[in-house]
Amino acid sequence: MTPVLKPGREENAKVAYYQPAVSIILPFEPKMGLKAELSYSLKIAADEVYRELKSQYPSEIVAMLMDKLEAIVNKLNFSTHKKSIAIFLSPVSERVLYMDIPVRRKIIVDDSFEIRDIVKNKKQLKQYLVLLLSGTQSKIFLGNSESLVKIVSNTARSAYAFVNDVAERVANFTDHSERKEILMEKFLHQIDNALGLILNAYPLPLYVMGTERIMGHFKQMTKHGGAVVEYIHGNYDDATSEVLLSKLREHTQEWERVREKDLMNQIDNAAGRKKLAVGIMEVWNQARQGKGRLLIVEEDYMCNTPQNAGRGAIYMPPKPYDKFSHVKDAVGDVIQRVLENGGDVEFVSKDRLDDYQHIALIRYY
Repeated sequence: MTPVLKPGREENAKVAYYQPAVSIILPFEPKMGLKAELSYSLKIAADEVYRELKSQYPSEIVAMLMDKLEAIVNKLNFSTHKKSIAIFLSPVSERVLYMDIPVRRKIIVDDSFEIRDIVKNKKQLKQYLVLLLSGTQSKIFLGNSESLVKIVSNTARSAYAFVNDVAERVANFTDHSERKEILMEKFLHQIDNALGLILNAYPLPLYVMGTERIMGHFKQMTKHGGAVVEYIHGNYDDATSEVLLSKLREHTQEWERVREKDLMNQIDNAAGRKKLAVGIMEVWNQARQGKGRLLIVEEDYMCNTPQNAGRGAIYMPPKPYDKFSHVKDAVGDVIQRVLENGGDVEFVSKDRLDDYQHIALIRYY
């Protein structure tokens, strides 16, 4: 005779059937390390999972999950050029994501999965670019909390390099200041061109340091103003790296503010280049085509109900989208698709993206 479950007991049976849920988030760069070292880190993670499971669940569940985990580890791709992995495992499901983002190690044994845990465990690198300008020279640095490293570029370091180039143009000029303006213009244009190449290689927040006069000229002609998070006024021609770093620390202490401002700059820049999708409908469609380079979403934003009205509707099978899945809603699905296709994901504070319907996707193309 089939037992009859009273209201509420069927849900409890389902919970027991799906639990536990194991999430393993790890750095995973085979190209940077030996396979033996990565295998050892996976063994340590498996041992930690075993201890967690053994303390909370029956031995038969523990044995089943550990067998499944061993099978997953044995099939991992050690030829990948990715930077990290996320393994999701439960009695009824398993999934491995290879990602291009650096992460902190995290082991979670809980009642359900959460795809957002990957984003929450990203390594937030406090890195930025510094363009140091004066009327006669320029320098570009890659900076972090501890140091500044000069980036070598093929741009002229001094405006005096253009003296001969403009000789004919100013032959009839009697005003010395007009000649200096031409030198300055040519100098800044070359700096700006080199800056574009560097920003492509290092898409980081940009600080510009220099006198108000030189920065006034730079603001008028630069094509990369959207990357600048702050202009720092002053004469730093003879400043040492220690002095520059001390000054920059004053402006990078509130790094979350700097990070969000840089993300908003990236959104504006992508909109100007027509590489931006906004709103869950448009973002989901672009992400499922593998076009997502950077997803920016408010940290508490969820879309729990699939949208199925009108053209271009979001249709997602209901089965994966329950409390036991690592994908909870349409936003979770977008996060997974972006990460699977080599993109990145950033959370911003509530209401930060009001003008973009709470979610925006910067496309590769």
